[in-house]
Amino acid sequence: MLDRLESLEARYDKLNELLSDPEVINDSKKLREYSKEQSDLQDIITAYREYKTVVTELDGAKEMLEEEQDEEMREMVKMEITELEDRRDTLEDELKILLLPKDPNDDKNVIMEVRGAAGGDEAALFAGDLYRMYTRYAEAQGWKIDVMESNTTGVGGFKEVIFMINGKGAYSKLKYENGAHRVQRVPETESGGRIHTSTATVVVMPEAEDVEVDVHEKDIRVDTFASSGPGGQSVNTTMSAVRLTHVPTGIVVSIQDEKSQIKNKEKAMKVLRARIYDKFQQEAQQEYDQTRKSAVGTGDRSERIRTYNFPQNRVTDHRIGLTIQKLDQILEGKLDEVIDALIIEEQTNKMEQLGE
Repeated sequence: MLDRLESLEARYDKLNELLSDPEVINDSKKLREYSKEQSDLQDIITAYREYKTVVTELDGAKEMLEEEQDEEMREMVKMEITELEDRRDTLEDELKILLLPKDPNDDKNVIMEVRGAAGGDEAALFAGDLYRMYTRYAEAQGWKIDVMESNTTGVGGFKEVIFMINGKGAYSKLKYENGAHRVQRVPETESGGRIHTSTATVVVMPEAEDVEVDVHEKDIRVDTFASSGPGGQSVNTTMSAVRLTHVPTGIVVSIQDEKSQIKNKEKAMKVLRARIYDKFQQEAQQEYDQTRKSAVGTGDRSERIRTYNFPQNRVTDHRIGLTIQKLDQILEGKLDEVIDALIIEEQTNKMEQLGE
């Protein structure tokens, strides 16, 4: 581990030199590439340098203990040694986690798609609850939300809502939300008070940059049409809505949220690019899963990952067997307890795999 850390520190120092090189400064592609690499190394180098300082201080304290004759001073040095050893052990654990293979998409913005599934109007209402939960969580993180497309129902829920969350590390936290979410509650429209079970699906995709997905204009069919509202009535006489079809993959994206055709096309391209990138990622993940399946992660989207039980104020994440009696708080966007548990589980799995 220490050899690996020495190598990373040497690379970090080299990057500092490169970022001061006029040739690199004048090359925007290299400047962006090296800046990102340096930023990715920042946390681990900071922890490693503190670790080295603590080890040096610990060695010094142990030498002092051997030489010191005064009993009162010896007790003080022993206390310092205990504190330094605790800090050293904590930093070692942190460094092991920081050295784990990192998902290259973790720092990216995300495009999320939430849809009502089984359960009719109740599923659409639950999709609305999930959308609100994610937006509250994003706001608490200081992230920006941009609705790209929404298809509402008469009762106030969503058949579908597509939105983008802009913020550093958004994908690293929200990628675990992929899958089917189940709700158990008494619908407001149910006079008999019977508990219904409904589902909504969530898709989380990292925003794809131009360099990551090679999408050619010749492969995209563009159709324009008039925007429509609930019930199909026309709400816009201009042909502002845009439908993009990526012919090679068959992926279709329709956006009519903006009044401008240009803005709708820009949004549609972002979603299309993310879906194409996601398709390739999913195919690669399936290939990987044939040899080793992770207990947590962004795998099968048909999998039921979580149940929200209203009568018992309970949320259960089925992937890690976590049950929390804080449904009301979680729906207000207080997702940290669940997400942190999923991150720890994934890190544990990775460490076990490395051990094997």
